[in-house]
Amino acid sequence: MSVRPTTIGALRETGYRPRSVKEEMRGNLVRSLAEKRALFTGIVGYDTTVIPQIENAVLSGQDIILLGERGQAKTRIARSLVALLDEAVPAIASCEINDDPFAPICAACRYRVANDGDSVEIVWLTPDQRYTEKLATPDISIADLIGEVDPIKVAEGRYLSDELTIHYGLLPRTHRGVFTLNELPDLAERVQVGLLNVMEERDVQIRGYKVRLPLDLFVVASANPEDYTNRGRIITPLKDRFGSQIRTHYPREIVTEVGIVEQEKAEYIDEGIATIVPAYMKEILAELSHLARRSPEISQRSGVSVRVTIANYENLVSSALKRALRIGERTVVPRISDLPAVVASTAGKIELESVGDVSEEKVIDRLTQRAVLNVFNRMFALAEFESLLGAFQRGATMSVSATLGSQEYVKQALQIPGMKGALAKVGALGEPAAIAAAVEFILEGLHLNRKLNKERGESRSTFRS
Repeated sequence: MSVRPTTIGALRETGYRPRSVKEEMRGNLVRSLAEKRALFTGIVGYDTTVIPQIENAVLSGQDIILLGERGQAKTRIARSLVALLDEAVPAIASCEINDDPFAPICAACRYRVANDGDSVEIVWLTPDQRYTEKLATPDISIADLIGEVDPIKVAEGRYLSDELTIHYGLLPRTHRGVFTLNELPDLAERVQVGLLNVMEERDVQIRGYKVRLPLDLFVVASANPEDYTNRGRIITPLKDRFGSQIRTHYPREIVTEVGIVEQEKAEYIDEGIATIVPAYMKEILAELSHLARRSPEISQRSGVSVRVTIANYENLVSSALKRALRIGERTVVPRISDLPAVVASTAGKIELESVGDVSEEKVIDRLTQRAVLNVFNRMFALAEFESLLGAFQRGATMSVSATLGSQEYVKQALQIPGMKGALAKVGALGEPAAIAAAVEFILEGLHLNRKLNKERGESRSTFRS
């Protein structure tokens, strides 16, 4: 890579032409689309819904408000927009607000350029340096976002009327970059008013100073739809200034949710231990979240985040790992009997519609059983189990337990006609731990379809006709 210029004069000789941040992002998006390059990597499930709307907004040069419940990748989308910024852009060295070398807007840089001209030093900013993110809270002030008088500069001898006494807030410091404001409705109304000029006229006015800073920004905000549309917590003129309002959503398909879990789950390497999570167990966890998002017992205003599925996956694997370590097995495969572990990771992330009538644990248990039943019925037809059910009707029984060794499952399963064919359908032949998990899934599915009885004991459960 060629050496980049270090002064305004050297930059001028290269023929560099500055672009506004929206022109820059638009140009890079146009190039990426023409070259069919993937954008927004790591954002799963939005290819035909959210991402096309974001592309339209960028091409139109519009600021964006992302509306969605928690856990819908709003912040990740905002952060991914830096991929549309140039690899590096020049700015006047030591400038608090990343001034354009050819068009400085702050008094200090204008003074430097007027006196030192082409010898003024420049630095090169990376995309990450041009991104600022702020979580809106009720205590945020105009000073935090826009700026305020710096008492230290006044104490040094400057007059209050001097523009150089200003300490710039986050918005001016993001000049020529992307500014993200999360949970916009939590911002006090008087501070929202302070954003109006930034959003429309692209300038800020600080206190009683006769100073206007024509800021160059791409603004992204996020909000929960309940707060944004129903509670009147956003002043109407500010709503009007966002060019595009884009609605995010939870994964609409089980396979999408499973894909997000596989991408986001925490992974650890345990020497000498192999972890296998069957596809049907992943589906059960995703199905549980989908059922929770439709359940009348759970408040849909706060949503059921994908983080529920991710945390449930991690707890399920941890439960299986504990069993494997205690009984001396080297292969970890979660079973149906590990599902009680998801109560702890689900309960804190959902809100019940009514308090006191029913416990979270009971609601989660019912939803988990429905999830198992739905996944089982998608994989099997009950007619496939005539031979197996016939064996149970002739007196066969089978015991399961969260602490039972995998070889014990294999021993019991081989004695029951029809079980081997069912195991083959879920690909559970060969590895004892996988066979144990599949046996529990099949027996639980038949029980929930009311084809087998399940007698629960203190340490184990027994299935019989």
